Amino acid sequence: MKQKVYVTHISKFLPNSPVDNDCMEEYLGLINDKKSVARSLILKSNGIKQRYYALTREGQITHTNVRMASLAVRALCESSGLAPQEVELLAAGTASPEQIMPSHGVMVHGELGGRNTETVSFAGSCCTGLQAMKYGWLSIASGEKRNAVCVASERLSAWMRNSYFEQEAELIAQLERKPILAFEKDFLRWMLSDGAGAVLLQPSPRADGLSLEVDWIELASYAHLRKACMYAGAERTNDGDLIGWASFSEQDWLTRSIFSLKQDARYLGESITELGLDFLKEVAERRNLNVNGIDWFLPHLSSMYFRDKIMQALAKGGFSIPEEKWFVNLPSVGNVASASFFLMLEELYSSGRLMKGQRILCMIPESARFSYGFCHLTVC
Repeated sequence: MKQKVYVTHISKFLPNSPVDNDCMEEYLGLINDKKSVARSLILKSNGIKQRYYALTREGQITHTNVRMASLAVRALCESSGLAPQEVELLAAGTASPEQIMPSHGVMVHGELGGRNTETVSFAGSCCTGLQAMKYGWLSIASGEKRNAVCVASERLSAWMRNSYFEQEAELIAQLERKPILAFEKDFLRWMLSDGAGAVLLQPSPRADGLSLEVDWIELASYAHLRKACMYAGAERTNDGDLIGWASFSEQDWLTRSIFSLKQDARYLGESITELGLDFLKEVAERRNLNVNGIDWFLPHLSSMYFRDKIMQALAKGGFSIPEEKWFVNLPSVGNVASASFFLMLEELYSSGRLMKGQRILCMIPESARFSYGFCHLTVC
């Protein structure tokens, strides 16, 4: 029989002090010593007021991705009383690993110490945190493990520094006499931020506070229907296919910004809500989901621009969720990709607004090549 699984503790780590919109370029740097023309327009649309960077104002790194993940896990261990050497499973997700190998998860394990532990890594984009949580959920539900620590972390500011763009900007200036960066690359500089979140999964609820029973987690990729929308370490052809970094020369890596993070904003808008609604319909039928019984809806939004579009899509599909049931912290935390789901959950859990019996529906869309995740939790 399947063992019940509970989120018993949640933690977060956000580096340094929050950075407001007016100070962003002091941390990320100017490109060709010029302020971005697109910045104010993008910030007005995305609704983000502040975010966190693992950087000093001078652009010096203060925390690695691995360090932030380990600090979130240490906070989790301290609040739960679980020692690092007692962790039976460490599942880690990130969109911004700092090396190709070893895997991100084992680097976090190495930073934490403890003992030999099953460790898994999920690399990709925004769904990787939920993928790590699903692995932990299934491991406990099957009786294989007695606890699982699931962590998601990002140091996306590493991709946003001006040094990643200047050589390309110089090349464009030489060819076109105007130093304009492609919008698809500049766009994400004003969207993303750093941080980490972690959850502890156990087969019994905690005795001294609220727990969240994991009812189910659903994930799906729509890559069979769509080309890549957000990518790094590659260049996209006119047909929408990707050519990976290993096919380019070292000089191309710099002059063509092969390793910069890019997103086709137009393609994103055409597909992200439509496919997400299709998957929700499948999940609702399979899980007998009635959204009228949902008390809290936690959607991972890359931009507040999509809030109304998602509301309209949900209403059109018969899944209308009143705005007062939405819980979103994007304006105050920023878009932290894989960690955003855990950071929303931690903030809601710590707010004192949860009550036993309440039901939580979480939605995590991933634009990289259009994957989606839904998670249903019950407060107990």
